[in-house]
Amino acid sequence: MARGAGDDEAVGVLLARRLRALRAQRGWSLERAARATGVSKAMLGQIERGESSPTVATLWRIAGGFELGLSDLLLDAPPPPATVVRASRLRPAVDAMLVAPLFAYDPALGFELFEVTLLPGYTRRSEPHAAGVVEHVVVVSGAMELCLDDDWTALACGDAVRFAADRAHGYRNLGAADARFLNLVHYPTR
Repeated sequence: MARGAGDDEAVGVLLARRLRALRAQRGWSLERAARATGVSKAMLGQIERGESSPTVATLWRIAGGFELGLSDLLLDAPPPPATVVRASRLRPAVDAMLVAPLFAYDPALGFELFEVTLLPGYTRRSEPHAAGVVEHVVVVSGAMELCLDDDWTALACGDAVRFAADRAHGYRNLGAADARFLNLVHYPTR
Protein backbone atom coordinates (compact mmCIF):
# COMPACT_ATOMS: atom_id res chain seq x y z
CA MET A 1 0.00 0.00 0.00
CA ALA A 2 1.49 3.33 -1.04
CA ARG A 3 1.88 5.92 1.61
CA GLY A 4 2.60 9.62 1.41
CA ALA A 5 4.28 12.11 3.71
CA GLY A 6 0.82 13.37 4.68
CA ASP A 7 0.07 10.01 6.32
CA ASP A 8 3.06 10.39 8.64
CA GLU A 9 2.05 13.97 9.48
CA ALA A 10 -1.51 12.85 10.27
CA VAL A 11 -0.22 10.21 12.68
CA GLY A 12 2.00 12.81 14.39
CA VAL A 13 -0.93 15.19 14.76
CA LEU A 14 -3.11 12.39 16.16
CA LEU A 15 -0.44 11.33 18.66
CA ALA A 16 0.06 14.93 19.77
CA ARG A 17 -3.68 15.43 20.27
CA ARG A 18 -4.17 12.08 22.05
CA LEU A 19 -1.26 12.59 24.46
CA ARG A 20 -2.43 16.12 25.38
CA ALA A 21 -5.99 14.84 25.89
CA LEU A 22 -4.86 11.91 28.05
CA ARG A 23 -2.81 14.18 30.27
CA ALA A 24 -5.69 16.66 30.55
CA GLN A 25 -8.19 13.89 31.43
CA ARG A 26 -5.96 12.79 34.30
CA GLY A 27 -4.83 16.24 35.34
CA TRP A 28 -1.20 15.19 34.86
CA SER A 29 1.66 17.56 34.30
CA LEU A 30 4.40 16.60 31.85
CA GLU A 31 6.55 15.74 34.86
CA ARG A 32 3.86 13.38 36.26
CA ALA A 33 3.44 11.75 32.85
CA ALA A 34 7.22 11.31 32.56
CA ARG A 35 7.33 9.53 35.94
CA ALA A 36 4.46 7.22 34.94
CA THR A 37 5.80 6.35 31.49
CA GLY A 38 9.56 6.41 31.91
CA VAL A 39 9.73 8.77 28.91
CA SER A 40 11.48 12.08 29.50
CA LYS A 41 9.46 15.24 30.02
CA ALA A 42 11.30 16.81 27.08
CA MET A 43 10.40 13.92 24.74
CA LEU A 44 6.74 13.96 25.84
CA GLY A 45 6.62 17.71 25.18
CA GLN A 46 8.16 17.24 21.73
CA ILE A 47 5.58 14.56 20.88
CA GLU A 48 2.74 16.79 22.08
CA ARG A 49 4.01 19.65 19.91
CA GLY A 50 4.45 17.34 16.90
CA GLU A 51 8.20 18.00 16.88
CA SER A 52 9.32 14.39 17.39
CA SER A 53 8.44 11.01 15.93
CA PRO A 54 8.83 8.47 18.74
CA THR A 55 9.93 4.88 18.33
CA VAL A 56 7.41 2.08 18.77
CA ALA A 57 9.16 1.21 22.05
CA THR A 58 8.51 4.76 23.28
CA LEU A 59 4.84 4.52 22.26
CA TRP A 60 4.51 1.26 24.23
CA ARG A 61 6.06 2.93 27.31
CA ILE A 62 3.63 5.83 27.02
CA ALA A 63 0.64 3.49 26.62
CA GLY A 64 1.81 1.37 29.57
CA GLY A 65 2.33 4.40 31.79
CA PHE A 66 -1.21 5.55 31.09
CA GLU A 67 -2.43 1.94 31.54
CA LEU A 68 -3.81 1.88 28.01
CA GLY A 69 -3.42 -0.22 24.91
CA LEU A 70 -1.24 1.00 22.07
CA SER A 71 -4.35 1.43 19.92
CA ASP A 72 -5.60 4.04 22.42
CA LEU A 73 -2.76 6.28 21.22
CA LEU A 74 -3.32 5.56 17.51
CA LEU A 75 -7.12 5.84 17.26
CA ASP A 76 -9.46 8.63 18.30
CA ALA A 77 -12.23 6.21 19.27
CA PRO A 78 -13.02 2.55 18.65
CA PRO A 79 -15.67 1.84 16.01
CA PRO A 80 -19.10 0.81 17.25
CA PRO A 81 -19.94 -2.94 17.30
CA ALA A 82 -20.75 -4.61 13.97
CA THR A 83 -18.75 -2.00 12.05
CA VAL A 84 -16.58 -3.16 9.16
CA VAL A 85 -13.02 -2.06 9.86
CA ARG A 86 -10.85 -0.94 6.96
CA ALA A 87 -7.81 0.22 8.82
CA SER A 88 -5.06 2.17 7.12
CA ARG A 89 -1.53 1.01 7.63
CA LEU A 90 0.10 3.72 9.71
CA ARG A 91 3.73 4.32 10.43
CA PRO A 92 3.16 5.40 14.05
CA ALA A 93 6.84 5.91 14.74
CA VAL A 94 10.19 6.35 13.05
CA ASP A 95 10.58 2.55 12.83
CA ALA A 96 10.32 0.65 9.51
CA MET A 97 7.10 -0.98 10.67
CA LEU A 98 3.55 -0.33 9.51
CA VAL A 99 0.71 -0.84 11.98
CA ALA A 100 -2.99 -1.12 11.20
CA PRO A 101 -5.06 -0.99 14.39
CA LEU A 102 -7.97 -3.33 13.60
CA PHE A 103 -9.73 -3.43 16.97
CA ALA A 104 -8.90 -0.87 19.64
CA TYR A 105 -8.44 -1.93 23.24
CA ASP A 106 -11.78 -2.70 24.87
CA PRO A 107 -11.70 -3.11 28.66
CA ALA A 108 -14.68 -5.49 28.53
CA LEU A 109 -12.74 -7.85 26.26
CA GLY A 110 -9.20 -7.12 27.47
CA PHE A 111 -7.46 -7.08 24.09
CA GLU A 112 -6.52 -5.06 21.02
CA LEU A 113 -5.72 -6.40 17.55
CA PHE A 114 -3.22 -5.07 15.02
CA GLU A 115 -2.04 -6.00 11.56
CA VAL A 116 1.72 -5.38 11.54
CA THR A 117 3.92 -5.17 8.45
CA LEU A 118 7.67 -5.59 8.85
CA LEU A 119 9.55 -4.10 5.92
CA PRO A 120 12.50 -6.08 4.49
CA GLY A 121 15.58 -6.05 6.71
CA TYR A 122 13.72 -4.65 9.74
CA THR A 123 14.43 -5.82 13.29
CA ARG A 124 12.48 -4.64 16.32
CA ARG A 125 13.33 -5.47 19.92
CA SER A 126 10.49 -4.87 22.37
CA GLU A 127 10.86 -4.15 26.03
CA PRO A 128 8.74 -6.30 28.34
CA HIS A 129 5.13 -5.19 28.64
CA ALA A 130 3.31 -5.07 31.98
CA ALA A 131 3.00 -8.28 33.99
CA GLY A 132 0.38 -10.63 32.58
CA VAL A 133 0.30 -9.22 29.03
CA VAL A 134 0.09 -12.02 26.44
CA GLU A 135 0.68 -11.62 22.70
CA HIS A 136 -0.71 -13.83 19.94
CA VAL A 137 1.12 -13.65 16.59
CA VAL A 138 -0.26 -15.14 13.36
CA VAL A 139 1.84 -14.74 10.19
CA VAL A 140 -0.46 -13.91 7.26
CA SER A 141 2.11 -13.30 4.52
CA GLY A 142 5.84 -13.62 4.06
CA ALA A 143 8.21 -15.01 6.66
CA MET A 144 9.61 -13.52 9.84
CA GLU A 145 11.39 -14.41 13.03
CA LEU A 146 10.23 -14.02 16.63
CA CYS A 147 12.69 -13.55 19.48
CA LEU A 148 11.92 -14.85 22.96
CA ASP A 149 14.62 -14.91 25.62
CA ASP A 150 17.31 -14.03 23.01
CA ASP A 151 16.33 -17.06 20.88
CA TRP A 152 15.10 -16.31 17.34
CA THR A 153 12.52 -18.71 15.86
CA ALA A 154 11.60 -18.71 12.17
CA LEU A 155 7.88 -18.31 11.40
CA ALA A 156 6.32 -18.96 7.98
CA CYS A 157 2.97 -17.90 6.59
CA GLY A 158 0.23 -19.57 8.64
CA ASP A 159 2.36 -20.11 11.76
CA ALA A 160 0.88 -18.94 15.05
CA VAL A 161 2.54 -18.32 18.42
CA ARG A 162 1.22 -17.25 21.83
CA PHE A 163 3.70 -15.97 24.42
CA ALA A 164 4.00 -14.05 27.66
CA ALA A 165 4.94 -10.53 26.55
CA ASP A 166 6.08 -9.41 29.99
CA ARG A 167 9.59 -10.39 28.94
CA ALA A 168 11.91 -9.03 26.28
CA HIS A 169 10.88 -10.11 22.80
CA GLY A 170 11.33 -9.02 19.21
CA TYR A 171 10.38 -9.40 15.57
CA ARG A 172 12.50 -9.32 12.44
CA ASN A 173 12.19 -9.74 8.71
CA LEU A 174 15.42 -10.87 7.10
CA GLY A 175 13.73 -11.50 3.74
CA ALA A 176 13.43 -9.37 0.62
CA ALA A 177 9.62 -9.05 0.82
CA ASP A 178 7.30 -7.56 3.43
CA ALA A 179 6.20 -9.84 6.29
CA ARG A 180 2.68 -9.29 7.66
CA PHE A 181 1.25 -10.67 10.88
CA LEU A 182 -1.76 -10.24 13.11
CA ASN A 183 -0.86 -9.32 16.67
CA LEU A 184 -3.53 -9.75 19.32
CA VAL A 185 -2.37 -8.23 22.61
CA HIS A 186 -4.30 -9.41 25.67
CA TYR A 187 -4.07 -7.40 28.88
CA PRO A 188 -4.81 -8.75 32.36
CA THR A 189 -7.72 -7.22 34.25
CA ARG A 190 -6.63 -3.78 35.35
